[in-house]
Amino acid sequence: MAASPEWKVYDAQGNYQAATKQIEAAASLMGFYGDGATIRYAHAARCIVWTEGAEEVSAMESYDIVAETAYERRGY
Repeated sequence: MAASPEWKVYDAQGNYQAATKQIEAAASLMGFYGDGATIRYAHAARCIVWTEGAEEVSAMESYDIVAETAYERRGY
């Protein structure tokens, strides 16, 4: 059985919208959901790894920065 995608995308209202296996794919959705959208590791509210509009750059500017930031914030 395949593992569940670990990166979860929520819109600005906190509604679960998508799950991806690659952080870069989750980052690409930030442009669609806009400011306030979040990427979480798993469904843990405490593990928000990216908040669009609150970071130094937008996710659309650099998927690499999103990935680096997410892996750091994930904690391992």
